[in-house]
Amino acid sequence: MNKRQFIKHSALALSMLPLAGCSISAAAATSANATPSRILPKALNKGDTVGLIASSAAVADLEDLVIAKEVLQAMGFKVKSGRFYNERRGHLAGRDEDRAADLNAMFADSEVKAIICARGGSGAARILPLLDYAMIRRNPKPLLGYSDITALHNALLAKAGLVSFHGPNGIGSWNAFNVDQFERVFFQRELLTYQNEQDPKGELVVRENRTRVITSGKAQGQLIGGNLTVLTALAGTPYLPDFQDKILFLEDIEEQPYRIDRMMSTLQLMGALDKIKGFIFGDCNRCSPGNGWGSLTLDEIFADFIKPLGIPAYRGAMIGHIPKQFIVPVGAKVEMDADNGTFKLLEPVFQS
Repeated sequence: MNKRQFIKHSALALSMLPLAGCSISAAAATSANATPSRILPKALNKGDTVGLIASSAAVADLEDLVIAKEVLQAMGFKVKSGRFYNERRGHLAGRDEDRAADLNAMFADSEVKAIICARGGSGAARILPLLDYAMIRRNPKPLLGYSDITALHNALLAKAGLVSFHGPNGIGSWNAFNVDQFERVFFQRELLTYQNEQDPKGELVVRENRTRVITSGKAQGQLIGGNLTVLTALAGTPYLPDFQDKILFLEDIEEQPYRIDRMMSTLQLMGALDKIKGFIFGDCNRCSPGNGWGSLTLDEIFADFIKPLGIPAYRGAMIGHIPKQFIVPVGAKVEMDADNGTFKLLEPVFQS
């Protein structure tokens, strides 16, 4: 199943979930208009126990789960695997109720200090109505992952007010850059300035990891966003946070520009773009137009949708489906500088 098919199936699944065990009263409770106040997760330390779960797609090779566990152990953690994390139902890592149960259990478990998502893929949106957001708010802890995990990041912020972390999945690349990011964010708890790694690699000027200004300027606000496809698939649901005065960051993979255009149009039509104070676009891996027909470029798309807003905006941040990626706290207060292609944390993202 490709991503476009998944969006259609997810929308149907979300509409059917109340009939499959989620009561009407529970669904109404999760649809309350009140936005919870922001809450920071508790700090994480070496020697802590972290939970490893699969909330989205199944892992094709179970050896990847072994490697993910070894990676976390190498970083100094004890690892507790979800009860159902190596299950499979079609493309999913088990039944919706089981994947939701694993995530709820990890938040409820006092021994577990953080939760790492094994992989993305698709399927996280299906479990959003099954999560216990009141319990999660009572047990705030870091959750790390990206791509399809965008659905969880936005739901946790919208329904529990919890800051979570957009960054490498458990089975992803844990190279020196990513490990350094992890240690600086979680162990040293730095107020990081996120600036692209710049190595000319023997060239006169840097060619890789370049940022490009869309509109000059600086802006401050809370970060929201993630994967563009997953984010826009949540349009019209109660699982998106308010975009008012936010800094929106986006990334994607294997989406032709005409589909990026359509999704940016969705953000515009739902009124999200008119509310934001700043815009950061990361990487769009393998997002070239198809052969044999013309296409808008990404530059033209951003000129159409972002430039007229007159807000600080840039593209090229090290966010997305790339080997080296920033660990971005979703819900954190930052200041972005479009001209320098940076954003920095303005306050701690963990409880003191």
